[in-house]
Amino acid sequence: METITSVHFFVLVLLAILLLVVLLIIGVLFYGFFQYRETIRLSGWMQIINEKISEVIVYDESDQPDNPAFQQFSANPSFRNLLLQKLVDSEKKFSGMAKDKIKDLFNKYGLHREAEKKLGQKKAFLIAGGIQELTVMDSKDALPRISGFLSHASSEVYQEAQYAMVSLKGFEGLGFLETAKGRISEWQQLRLMLSITSIPEDSGPSIENWLTSTNDSVIIFTLKLIRKFQLLSFYHEVTGLLEHVSSEVRIQSVQTLLSLDNPSTVGDLMEIYPHQPLEVRIEILRAMKVSKDRSITDLLKKELLENPFPAIKIHAAEALFSLGYHDYLIRLEQDEAAPEELVQIIKHALQERI
Repeated sequence: METITSVHFFVLVLLAILLLVVLLIIGVLFYGFFQYRETIRLSGWMQIINEKISEVIVYDESDQPDNPAFQQFSANPSFRNLLLQKLVDSEKKFSGMAKDKIKDLFNKYGLHREAEKKLGQKKAFLIAGGIQELTVMDSKDALPRISGFLSHASSEVYQEAQYAMVSLKGFEGLGFLETAKGRISEWQQLRLMLSITSIPEDSGPSIENWLTSTNDSVIIFTLKLIRKFQLLSFYHEVTGLLEHVSSEVRIQSVQTLLSLDNPSTVGDLMEIYPHQPLEVRIEILRAMKVSKDRSITDLLKKELLENPFPAIKIHAAEALFSLGYHDYLIRLEQDEAAPEELVQIIKHALQERI
């Protein structure tokens, strides 16, 4: 009796497994079928959208009859999101009148509503995507909502909000620097810098304030701004930053001073040179090499011969080479009493093979 019961139970278990496998196979087939249908649908939509964009760019839309397929799907949320995505991608590839026509299409079909819906989502990538879409399409009406994301916890979101403010408002959009807490990355600084084409005459107080920020990346960005627009009136403020606690700020200050090209720049750098950390002294030596000012010769020779750090010696030798002291370096290289390290450094400066 027990044997019969065991066999019966085994058969039931086997049937259950077989049923489960069959259901799994059916499920996979259904999933594959629906995925295939979705792919076909999206491919058809993309063709309709591409044709519409081509018509708008190449021809005057008023001269073209309405595309029945496009009109049929233009109210479908999924179709509208795909259209929005394609318009944003296309806008980046075109310029001039073609770009304007793409934006007209965006406005005509009210696609800003799709982008703004994303601002109400919880996922950071959706919010950032919505901000990016509104920015690309110059939706200045959305700026009040976008500004609310400048203090968002996600760097992806607040960086897109920062870029949107500057892209749509220019220099005025940099107001967020007053309260920016997160680090502004190198890439973000470049994006912001490229979006600023001019500096208003009354920008002085704002720039002075940013130079005293507790956020080092704000100061560094401001220094780059001063370099780009050659704001010579901030020379003394930049000089003061050579005593900043951050070496990175000091290095950027050295680069900015060199860019502003004040007659006293080399003298100021020589004066503060001995009191700087190693990485800042290296940057000052780079600046001196570019300056071509022979008044620094004694300092360079002293650093080459006496400084214990090879990095300093290398930059001092390169600076002497750039200033034309080839014979001096050759004499040192050929001096039999010269240390091997010094000889190798000089060979490097003379661009010889070691």
